Amino acid sequence: MKIAYQGIAGSYSESCAKEKYPNSETIPCKTFDECFEKASNDNSIKTLIPESNKTTGNIGVEYLIFKYRLNIYAEHFYSINHNLLAIKGSKLSDIKNVFSHAQALSQSSEFIKKNNFNENVRADTAGSAKYVSESKDKTKAAIASKLSAKIYNLEILKENIQDDKNNVTRFLVMGNEIYQPEIDNEKYITSLLFKLKSKPAALYSALSGFAINGVNMTKLSSYAEKNSFSSFFFLCDIEGHIENKKIKNSLEELGLHCEDMHVLGVYKSDKFREK
Repeated sequence: MKIAYQGIAGSYSESCAKEKYPNSETIPCKTFDECFEKASNDNSIKTLIPESNKTTGNIGVEYLIFKYRLNIYAEHFYSINHNLLAIKGSKLSDIKNVFSHAQALSQSSEFIKKNNFNENVRADTAGSAKYVSESKDKTKAAIASKLSAKIYNLEILKENIQDDKNNVTRFLVMGNEIYQPEIDNEKYITSLLFKLKSKPAALYSALSGFAINGVNMTKLSSYAEKNSFSSFFFLCDIEGHIENKKIKNSLEELGLHCEDMHVLGVYKSDKFREK
């Protein structure tokens, strides 16, 4: 299995891929767009995308989900444990500037403020670790994964510096081929995107089918279409398999109120949801 991820070796996306799919070949990409493009053009490649974080919310890939409409095969809730990394021989008291992705800096804000570090935003966490390693400057540190410390020969000055010790990111595994598991006794998530017809109370009417049929919705987010402030699409996750009768009935009702509706995938619910 080939998995494309955003970032360079040592990123949290690669760490998640290696934990969940230890025999996979990981492919680094500069941007999320490149991840989606690779998976869209090559059926042998899947992409692992961080979709949302427990602490800081949506990652911001919704427009790419809408653009490429890849099939979702799985979800994984992965613990994000941030670490302060510096060159060998550094001490915590040496550090003046800390480098990382904006989300990692935000998720570690209490630790940063406590130590009076200067924040420096960079494109990704692993890239920050590589930069600090190459700088050979004891006053610089990166917030990144333990895998990054190993790859870039850095010392971990402090482990688990994130504000929320239960910091978790939801990742989606996506690809071009459509696959739908057969319904059984497992718990499932059905994901879809839709665009409503322009009429009063359209969203209220569209969602009524879920209430009538007793379907639980775990996510509903709206996003403006590209170059528009008046046209929106919605991303929605619901509990249940699409072959379940109450799910079918709900989607049929939803379809009556939509200009566009696309099922993104049916996949097993991660066990993390049961905690």
